[in-house]
Amino acid sequence: MAVRKIVLYPDPLLARVSEPVEVITDEIRELCSDMLETMYAAPGVGLAAPQVGVLKQIVVYDPSGKEDERHPVVLINPEVTLTGETVVSEQEGCLSVPLNYRADVKRSSAIHLRYMDLDGVVHERDIDDFEAIIVQHETDHLKGVLFIDKIGHLRRSLYDTKVKKWLKRKKEDA
Repeated sequence: MAVRKIVLYPDPLLARVSEPVEVITDEIRELCSDMLETMYAAPGVGLAAPQVGVLKQIVVYDPSGKEDERHPVVLINPEVTLTGETVVSEQEGCLSVPLNYRADVKRSSAIHLRYMDLDGVVHERDIDDFEAIIVQHETDHLKGVLFIDKIGHLRRSLYDTKVKKWLKRKKEDA
């Protein structure tokens, strides 16, 4: 297991669509293990493969609290159907969005989830609340969508300006 580097916005890789996993290999299992280690080290509650530079339809997450026992979940080729009411995910953030930026995002309160596990077994479940929001956020990454793509134009423009200044300072300091 290894902690991988997290790809940061505005890297264009984050806007690309991921490919389905055709066969679950040892390489895929190792990637999932690395993704979980990376997510916990960050620390975060979810991570999609594009966030570590791999354009495959893989998501890992853990909806348990930081003080609770870990309950990692691996989703291969997840398919989400929105089934709940629209709610606001308050102060949503992302490991790939620098400067600890947070914003309110509209999400569904419940989803139907279909996915494959690391043994190739297909599962279907209905989930809601915080776990449903995590899965929506992470599966958006597989479509090349970040939560900042879902905020208003003015807020996004202000954020992009901050990122440009941050990148310029970072480059000057290097």
